[in-house]
Amino acid sequence: MMKKLLLTAVPVLALAGVVFRAGVVYGQSEINEHPRIHAAIEALDGARTELQAAPHDFGGHKAAAIAAVNTAQEQLRLAMAYPAQVHHEHPRR
Repeated sequence: MMKKLLLTAVPVLALAGVVFRAGVVYGQSEINEHPRIHAAIEALDGARTELQAAPHDFGGHKAAAIAAVNTAQEQLRLAMAYPAQVHHEHPRR
């Protein structure tokens, strides 16, 4: 049931301009306000894909590099979501 809900909800959220990854949600306004941060998140996706597909381990640095990419993306997503979280928790009156 949950899988079916996610398969339905995620495309709808994507059409609405909402980014949802790893439990972090941020919208089009955050993307517009911080386009370089959003671009960095996407660039890190590409870097991870290249690292994972590489036939060698980059002198023993591959696993640590992938972990660093994951950590960086998580922190960037949390940073992007923070303004929406604060506004939700403390709406202006």
